[in-house]
Amino acid sequence: MTTTTAATPADLLPLVGAALGPTHWEQVDQDRIDLFADATSDHQWLHVDVERANAESPFGGPIAHGYLTLSMVNLFLPELITVEQFSAGLNIGLEKVRFPSPVPAGSRVRARGEVVSAEEAKGGVQVVVRVTVEVEGSDKPACVVDTVSRFLA
Repeated sequence: MTTTTAATPADLLPLVGAALGPTHWEQVDQDRIDLFADATSDHQWLHVDVERANAESPFGGPIAHGYLTLSMVNLFLPELITVEQFSAGLNIGLEKVRFPSPVPAGSRVRARGEVVSAEEAKGGVQVVVRVTVEVEGSDKPACVVDTVSRFLA
C-alpha cells in the first residue's frame, strides 16, 4: 500500500497528474453484500439469492451492488491521499461515476487514483481525485469515479 501525503492543503496544488496507490486488497464477501442490501433495502436476487444467482445470473453467481462498490471509495480514498494539517475536510461530491464490470461475491478489490485537478477554493484547496476500483484477476475496473474534496487550512 502506498499513500501520497501532503503536509497542508496548499501542498495538494502541485500534485495534479500524480498517480496514487494502490491501496490494500479488501474482501467483498456475501455477508458484506447482504449487510449492504439490508442497509439500503435493495434485495435484488442478483445480489442476495445465492442459489438463484448461481443458477440464473449472467455473471455466474451473486455480485456486489454497484453502490456498495462506490461506497468502498470512502474506505480507499484516505489510503490513496492524505493531508496532515487541515482544519476540516469536506466531501463536495462525485463526478463521472461508472461501473464497467461487476464485483462477484467473494472477490477482492483495491483502488488506484490520479489527482485530476487541485485549485484554491474558499478557505483551502479543492481536489478532484479519480479513483479506479480494481477487481483482483480482472482486466476491467469495477468502478471509476471522480471524487471532489475540499481541505480547509
